[in-house]
Amino acid sequence: MAVAEQQPEALNKFTPYQPAPGEEYMNEKQLEHFRQMLLDWKRDLMEEVDRTVRHLQEEANNFADPADRATQEEGFSLELRTRDRERKLLKKINETIEKIDEEDYGYCEACGVEIGIRRLEARPTATLCVDCKTLAELKEKQLGG
Repeated sequence: MAVAEQQPEALNKFTPYQPAPGEEYMNEKQLEHFRQMLLDWKRDLMEEVDRTVRHLQEEANNFADPADRATQEEGFSLELRTRDRERKLLKKINETIEKIDEEDYGYCEACGVEIGIRRLEARPTATLCVDCKTLAELKEKQLGG
């Protein structure tokens, strides 16, 4: 099952890349643009992890009332599940940064075509072009997804 990628503040405040006419796809400027987007996203996620740790340490009370204790534990559980999803996302971000470093970023893993700048800005960790992703989702749905 895919990790639901939330759009953090870093991805909402970036400046869209404007390629020059005839500019080569995934040149150094474009790779640096995406590297910076991913690094900003990673920084935001790590800051959220730090906030969670502080929150869990500061708010850990041993309530006498079982209902209050259950409410607090459920809140902590939800927060930890969210952090676990973000941990998986951090792994994807790191893998994507490695692809950028190897200059193997921006091309569909299934068919090899360009994924496209706008799609990558919307989902920087994308590894499939729109067509291959659509096909993969249809297959998943047919197989009982």
